[in-house]
Amino acid sequence: MLDRDAERPTSAPGRGLVAGDGTTTLITDLPYGPEAAEVARSAVTLALRGTETDVLADARLIGSELATNAFVSGSPPLVLCVDRRSLASGGLEIEITVTDGGCSRPAPASPTAPDEQAESGRGLLIVDALADAWSLTTGTSGSRAWCRLTHRPCPSSAGA
Repeated sequence: MLDRDAERPTSAPGRGLVAGDGTTTLITDLPYGPEAAEVARSAVTLALRGTETDVLADARLIGSELATNAFVSGSPPLVLCVDRRSLASGGLEIEITVTDGGCSRPAPASPTAPDEQAESGRGLLIVDALADAWSLTTGTSGSRAWCRLTHRPCPSSAGA
């Protein structure tokens, strides 16, 4: 799902890491440069401490791709938000959002595979493959890429 012409939030959320009651939220500024991807990966790792390795790997990759897309297609400022919620079922829900200062190009109607020889252009395809839900909203005054990953624990194999 892709949306267009996003309204930029009127106030910036607070920055930092807040944890409690089964939730963790991390909000941080990302540098406007190619290093945004590495900073996003590090921030996701911090926000998701203690998360299973495979879930953490997917979340780090998604955070990196969203940050890279914001740098390549958007404008400053870049902001990353990672929300982690423990579910009553014992599972975990993770939301990753990257906002930027805006983009003059409309969002694509759907993610499409680039030419086989292209060195870039696969970010949204990766997000689409790994996330349970996602959206991209672009506009000249602000853009927002968001996704959700839900991890459900495997049923116990007790008695098997």
